[in-house]
Amino acid sequence: MSDLSKVYQNDCDLDLIKIRIDTEWGAVPISVIDMDDNKIFILDRHHSKSKKRTPPHMIEHRANIYAVMSCKPDVILSVNSVGSMREDFPPGEIGISGDIIDLTQVPWTFFDDDANHSDRTVIFDEKAVSYCEKALNRQDSVVIKELTVAQCIGPQFESPSEIDALNILGADVVGMTLGPEQRLISEFDIPHVALACSSNWAAGRTPGNRDAEINHHEVDSMASKLQRQVIDCIDSLIVNF
Repeated sequence: MSDLSKVYQNDCDLDLIKIRIDTEWGAVPISVIDMDDNKIFILDRHHSKSKKRTPPHMIEHRANIYAVMSCKPDVILSVNSVGSMREDFPPGEIGISGDIIDLTQVPWTFFDDDANHSDRTVIFDEKAVSYCEKALNRQDSVVIKELTVAQCIGPQFESPSEIDALNILGADVVGMTLGPEQRLISEFDIPHVALACSSNWAAGRTPGNRDAEINHHEVDSMASKLQRQVIDCIDSLIVNF
């Protein structure tokens, strides 16, 4: 989804401005799009100073989320590529996240000096979820929501046994980015919704071939094909939220 801002600029013929937000954890580039008296702020979480892509385990999530919060958004939409453990959620589908299993034990917080225990009983905004569901319903007959996302660190993909264990714990899909982002967003009072873009089968879950390998280039390619549906969700949030 790294070129989502270009899709808006080229396909939707909208003006795009690039800004840089400096934080104590580093500088963050953000694309700003004006659309019908609304502003859309787009952040590529894998941004880097070079042409390379920052791998998931090296992302400074505090810089990213602090930069997003400084834009004072009405709602935050996370777009996350995931590996699917469910036969009814094949690659090429978009679902809506409902909960997270994050057992990585990597602490992410803005409150290292003063304890702040944010509540995460309901971590995604019901209204935002419903608006995204309506947008996706216009394209697919069934939209899978309430997906439980297992957070893994990466950058390697998981093993089949790791996927089996996560599935037993209740996970439907697995990803490498939503867990830290949601933890940090939960420390602010901003509505949050997350799209789970099924880009591959999780390890050992390819129907008919448990030994099928996962190719990260194919994962990226599949994610880019889902951009139009993501834009429809953004448009729905702008109109309704």
